Amino acid sequence: MKILIIEDELPSARLLRRKLEGLGYHVPEILQTVEESIEWFMSNPEPDLIFMDIQLADGISFEILERIKPSSAIIFTTAYDEYTLLAFKQNSIDYLLKPIEDEELKNAIAKFIQFRQPIPPFDLTSLEALFRNNAPSYKERFTIKIGQSLRIVTTQQIECIYSKNKGTYLYTSEGGSFLLDQTLDALLPQLSPKNFFRINRSNIVQFDAIKNIAIHSNARLKIYLRHYESDELIVSREKVAAFKNWLDK
Repeated sequence: MKILIIEDELPSARLLRRKLEGLGYHVPEILQTVEESIEWFMSNPEPDLIFMDIQLADGISFEILERIKPSSAIIFTTAYDEYTLLAFKQNSIDYLLKPIEDEELKNAIAKFIQFRQPIPPFDLTSLEALFRNNAPSYKERFTIKIGQSLRIVTTQQIECIYSKNKGTYLYTSEGGSFLLDQTLDALLPQLSPKNFFRINRSNIVQFDAIKNIAIHSNARLKIYLRHYESDELIVSREKVAAFKNWLDK
């Protein structure tokens, strides 16, 4: 059985691949973007099964299905709430909620194997409309406690969010750093992917704050923001392609 993974977060994709290979399945490809996936389908035989994240770096994965219309079975991997997931069930599409549990993965594959002939059709138009109507809202502001007072920082004022010395901070266009009480992993799903991009394990940058981008060593990129200065603003090598696609949206 040939399995394809479409997921823009490489750590998550690699973890899923290891889980699948641990179950005895071969996963030759991991694709990260809508455009990369479309190009791949145009020059490769369709896989039997696709594990597909919904929100990719350069768009929504439904765009792939609209262009290619593969006959492969699809299991969506998603972090969306239970109500959206119930709707996926009603459309006869399986899903796995991140982080993916081993037992749920085994059950999803077993379900696919049991019903793989024929693969049930689904209404992509209705599903896409359903997803867009249930798409999560993103944070517009942060309330930060400073001594005995509170400060409101809008997402438009944020240049970057970074982790340092086991703390998480946001840096504003006015030149101030403020300690947050959440990790980067917890914050990222709350931020609009149109405006924010996690360039490496320690830094999330805001699109409007980028002043310049330079070629760096080992096929990486160095980001210069309007006010915040740091040698840590390097786009990791595995994120460069997704970052470029994000810039071109």
